[in-house]
Amino acid sequence: MENGIKLGIKKESAVRIFLVWVFVLVLVEQGFGQQEARVVTYNLLNYDSGSGREGYFQTVMGAVEADVVVAQEMGSQAGVNSFLNGVLNVSGNGYAAGIFLDGPDTDNAIFYKLALFDFVSNTPIATTLRDINAFKLVHLASGDTLIVYSVHLKAGDTPADRQQRLDEVMILRQVTNSLLVGTDFLVVGDFNVYGSSEPAYEALLNTSGTGYVLDPINSPGEWHNDLAFALIHTQSTRTRQFGGGAPGGMDDRFDMALASQGVMDAGGIEYVNGSYAAFGNDGMHFNDSINAPPNTAVPPAVANGLHYGSDHLPVVLTLKFENVNGIAENEGGGPEGFVLYQNYPNPFNGVTKIRFRVARQEFVTLKVYDITGKVVATLAAGYLSPGEHEYEWDAKGMASGIYFYRVGDAVRRMVLMR
Repeated sequence: MENGIKLGIKKESAVRIFLVWVFVLVLVEQGFGQQEARVVTYNLLNYDSGSGREGYFQTVMGAVEADVVVAQEMGSQAGVNSFLNGVLNVSGNGYAAGIFLDGPDTDNAIFYKLALFDFVSNTPIATTLRDINAFKLVHLASGDTLIVYSVHLKAGDTPADRQQRLDEVMILRQVTNSLLVGTDFLVVGDFNVYGSSEPAYEALLNTSGTGYVLDPINSPGEWHNDLAFALIHTQSTRTRQFGGGAPGGMDDRFDMALASQGVMDAGGIEYVNGSYAAFGNDGMHFNDSINAPPNTAVPPAVANGLHYGSDHLPVVLTLKFENVNGIAENEGGGPEGFVLYQNYPNPFNGVTKIRFRVARQEFVTLKVYDITGKVVATLAAGYLSPGEHEYEWDAKGMASGIYFYRVGDAVRRMVLMR
């Protein structure tokens, strides 16, 4: 009887362990399946620690559901910490902040979801007024690199102001023109531009160099105080002046997110058509405050958060990350004649076996990659006869995580769980 009880306990434990493994695998598969990321640019209106606007921003950012947040008018490192811990991570949402550089005037900051991105660098680009910051991120699941340039160009509508904006843009173009063709980058922020004919905007879109950007919504015209562009206006959310913000109601498209040709083209990092928006703008608040009821774009609490948090609206767009390290996962069976089976066990702890079928005798390589695309093991490299083959991978010394194995054009993923 006692042995029966022990066997029953062991069987029950085995079932529980199996269910845990299945649950972990489902979670990993769902996380890995995250192929889109929402990028938001937001002028926070001279934000710093102790601003008292955290509650408004909590409401706004909770509704935005961003994966990357690029902020302008950040006051200090204390402000970065306050926005990270007092706004974004209040509900344990898994954000981190990139390195903050305190330059002249107010500055740019970046926040990102740890589960989706790794922060690489923050490179300042000096102008006569404020730094432009080049933030570099790596998307974990694909290994693709995204550069986000955050700008806050000179405000004002005098000829001198427009010239200074152009000068700032030309400094940026020197940097972007040095990038390789096809580089995935965005230029986002508060451009303070009044229309598409302004030289600064034209210089950004000028295709004479390689570092040009495109406007995802392609809306040429003089945006300032024109009802025809009410849906894309981002400033001002208020009709009265308070807290240092500008009044006047919604009548300017100062905030934008522009994308490189690489982002706009299919493949790799790709802009999701129709995802660009001035968040909270329903097009019905021309020269009015954004929280004047009704606002059909967002609930009243969010409209109030936008109104009292900043005099700018966030601008959002979604990016799609199509491939894993440039290799689309598949089972093979194409012209090269490889069929790659699921490894077993998967998930595994230490050792797993990989099987594949070869249609004809030829030179075959079986390699294992980590999530960054680095080869961590070569299990086969030689001529193999037609038929099925099996190799064992001992992942001794490797960290827990997602790995990929490839034969010819066939790719699969596996999960190492320590």
